Amino acid sequence: MTLRFAFPKTLSLYLSVTVLVTALSACAVPNPKIADSGHKIIKVEKGEAPAFKTVEINGVEFKQSRSPVGEYGGTYYDASIGRAPKTFNPLVSMDATSTMIGGLMFTGLTDTDAYSGESIPHLAKSVEIRPDNRTYIVTLRKGLQWSDGHPLTADDVVFTWNDIIKPGLGNPSNRDVVLINGKFPDITKVDDLTVKFVTPEPFAPFKGSLGNNILPKHIIEPVIRNNPKAFDSFWGVTANPSSFVVNGPFIIDKYISGQRVVLKRNPKYFMVDKRGNSLPYLGRYIIEFVQDQNAEILQFEQGRLDSLSVPGNQVFYIKHLQNPDFRMYDLGPATGTTFLVFNMNPRKNKQGKPYVSPVKQKWFRDLNFRRAVDYAIRRDQIVQNILMGVGSPLFTAESLASVYLNKDLAKGHPHDMEKAREYLRASGFTWNKQNQLLDRDGNRVEFELITNSGNLERESVGVSIKEDLEQLGIRVNFKPIDFNVLVGKMGTAEWEGVVLGLTGSAIEPNGGKNVWESTGALHLFNQRNPATDMPGTDFLEPWERELDMLFNKGATTLETEKRKAIYNQYQQVVYDNLPMIYLYSPKSIVAVRTRIRNFAPTPLGTFHNIESIWIKD
Repeated sequence: MTLRFAFPKTLSLYLSVTVLVTALSACAVPNPKIADSGHKIIKVEKGEAPAFKTVEINGVEFKQSRSPVGEYGGTYYDASIGRAPKTFNPLVSMDATSTMIGGLMFTGLTDTDAYSGESIPHLAKSVEIRPDNRTYIVTLRKGLQWSDGHPLTADDVVFTWNDIIKPGLGNPSNRDVVLINGKFPDITKVDDLTVKFVTPEPFAPFKGSLGNNILPKHIIEPVIRNNPKAFDSFWGVTANPSSFVVNGPFIIDKYISGQRVVLKRNPKYFMVDKRGNSLPYLGRYIIEFVQDQNAEILQFEQGRLDSLSVPGNQVFYIKHLQNPDFRMYDLGPATGTTFLVFNMNPRKNKQGKPYVSPVKQKWFRDLNFRRAVDYAIRRDQIVQNILMGVGSPLFTAESLASVYLNKDLAKGHPHDMEKAREYLRASGFTWNKQNQLLDRDGNRVEFELITNSGNLERESVGVSIKEDLEQLGIRVNFKPIDFNVLVGKMGTAEWEGVVLGLTGSAIEPNGGKNVWESTGALHLFNQRNPATDMPGTDFLEPWERELDMLFNKGATTLETEKRKAIYNQYQQVVYDNLPMIYLYSPKSIVAVRTRIRNFAPTPLGTFHNIESIWIKD
């Protein structure tokens, strides 16, 4: 996929490393190192690539691919774990699967170069930043078209930003990550090919934020003119594929609910190869929805998938498959994060009912309780028994791949059950004769822990956490549930504990603003919802207000070293207060069929040049 790292974080349906749910205490790792025999694992380095060129053909300014010339036709076969996407609208999407599909159909003014990590023009031919560091003059390519042949102009850009993103239609995180001290940029049309963006003050990540997908004004404006809320359901999963009008490389051909989505090439896409041939090369891109990660592995083994994110416990197995028609690649640490989070929401809904039981609220909001859980979790065993050594423990809000990682915190602390007990005693918790943990009021400490079913990695992690916390006398009712049900449950704020993942960026922390700002749409641990919250029940911890300040300061600071100091501080606040308890960072290992040509992975992107991929059968 093409990566746009300034985008807000989304809920991750699955990561690249998994294992069967087993009795973890019985697991043994014969050798955490990857054996040298079998398929070689190619270490992917950053590398360099030439700059993209603009070529004019018959009055149209195309972006020229830097990949070698390929051949047309063929179908790329992919898979996603879970029942289905929740939407095909990229500015509504809040989950990784929907976002991935939306990213195949829509694109933005800028893109992130998978080699340099820099934000570069995409739909835009150029982005000029004026000396005030607040004014951005964006010039579109001449001759851009939507898939229905309608011109793509500045009107579409201004409409997307001012009429969809600014009012928070769809996923409000798209607005959250570009607010500067609560203020939205000023966006105006200069002419049909030129748009002026003016930020309230200098905003370091803004050029990357121009990667927000642009949507067609002539299609969507009539839909939302009298009812803006209609946008939330527009281009949902029941939409007729013929209704889609896109600017990306692919467009939906058909969708079989819960089974697969079939995309076909968009002949109006604005990229060409070095001979001036229109891209993409692929005729079709098919995504199968599989029940779990074991089913995905089986499909790859049977030759029905063209690529596989290799589960940690299956690296040795995949390496030794007799089928010679694939290669394996090590892309380094994953850019996403996986964590345990408790619902610390102290609010009540408008019917006066607390979102979380007041008894459990006290536990979850107690820092000593969260510290106890943090010290009780055996991250090293998760890495060894579940990731099979193909990963590392994680203690920070930034992934191990991030250039903004606070290295002083990255090593974290060892598992220490006695220290966990000390923290609990400090808050008045005690144990009865059955070693059951009781709070100071005599209540048995017990909560429900959920994660998305089908993700065997997270199911295994949930089992591991349950076992660890039971040693502290805490009863954990662990319950994997369907991912779409889980997302809905998170939206109602009526949950207790969850093991989740968030997509991430290796180069820009501001994408996490929708998680850490107190008004953010993914401020999961203490989520505000003015539509359902009872007035007067709002409450923020002092450290939440500090995070608000730090993210505004980090975004409005232009010097890289000063930004690093600010983002080091935010990671320290998270580390000290544990609103999210980070667990592990897997390595990203992928296997790709040799029939896939022009495959050029980097640590910042696997299929970043999907438009240039072609099939050699």
